[in-house]
Amino acid sequence: MWLTGRLAPDHKTIADFRKDHGLAIQKTCAQFVGLCRELGLFSKAIVALDGSKFKAVNSRDNNFTINKVAKRIEQAEINIARYLTALERADRQGGEIAEEKTPRLKDKIERLRQRIEDLKAMGARLEASPGAQVSLADPDARAMSSHGKGTDVVGYNVQIAVDAEHHLIVAHDVNNIGSDRAQLVPMGEKALEASGQAAITVLADRGYYSGDQIVACEGNGVDPIIPKTETSGGALRGRIMIQDFYYDRDNDRYTCPAGELLTQPKKRSTRGPDPDYVRYRNLDACGGCALKSRCTQERFQQLRRWKHEDVLDATQRRLDHMPKAMTVRRRTVEHPFGTIKASMGATHFLTRTLPKVKTEMSLQVLAYNLKRMMALFGIRPLIRAMAA
Repeated sequence: MWLTGRLAPDHKTIADFRKDHGLAIQKTCAQFVGLCRELGLFSKAIVALDGSKFKAVNSRDNNFTINKVAKRIEQAEINIARYLTALERADRQGGEIAEEKTPRLKDKIERLRQRIEDLKAMGARLEASPGAQVSLADPDARAMSSHGKGTDVVGYNVQIAVDAEHHLIVAHDVNNIGSDRAQLVPMGEKALEASGQAAITVLADRGYYSGDQIVACEGNGVDPIIPKTETSGGALRGRIMIQDFYYDRDNDRYTCPAGELLTQPKKRSTRGPDPDYVRYRNLDACGGCALKSRCTQERFQQLRRWKHEDVLDATQRRLDHMPKAMTVRRRTVEHPFGTIKASMGATHFLTRTLPKVKTEMSLQVLAYNLKRMMALFGIRPLIRAMAA
């Protein structure tokens, strides 16, 4: 600072550099990941995957959905009724108080009526908008649900894949889709390419569990470990769940908790309502079974097995062989998110629209990886590796 006389680039210079060199910044981030790969830092080929919601330059009040518009119109109508009641009360009282209140109340009522008209116009605009959402400040930002009630974030979904050994961000992406359900394949492929390995193991939470996504990873070098989503509360009520039925792959049959065998019925036709599923049942055993009341309300229990269920079973076996996989995932991938959000500040993204936000995120990832490498190697060895 003394040598340069506190000379520093103006904020506009930094902003213009980021705006004019977005693609180059993203390539630089990818090139640094390539340097880490050349140094052999991704040899264990285990990455943890997660997504987090980052705020955009768009407040919640400037984001509109069909439900939000309906609720805001309803609230405006309630306020109009309240002000009309207050106006009638002021007219009955008369005097100076009425003269003071009446113009103010009429002005509020008029503004609310105009607000309702504007909201109705926004409702018509929403019908023609993609995703039935409109954000006024940042048109690409979307309202996304969060864990806590009333804590929805208007922003972007940031995806990162982090190396489990050195905690370096191997791959990242930004989108405006609120769910992680369809992110396993694209992020897994990015992490596989960036790691330079023939195959990688991807640790992800339940939010990524999708049969189609897991099947799409099969044979592509991406081996996911994801706990299955439990959507039924039957187990808490003492019900027998499908997980309680044991599937024998060699004989293609199920064994129920009562010890009876469920097999495929004789096929009468190749046509059916669910050609991707195979049914298993035992008509003779279900009628007098002591566990039937806990198993099914139908005349007999019938299980459906997806044609790709073997792939899902392989995913479950990988999880069974690595029981601490979710602990490793959590301590690996959640720390980088906390570090990056702390450095970005409470407002998170400063740029608008998805292409610019992607550039900003690449800068953040590059800075994080640089600091992480300096902690691992030291500054001078890192400079020599970059210059080599």
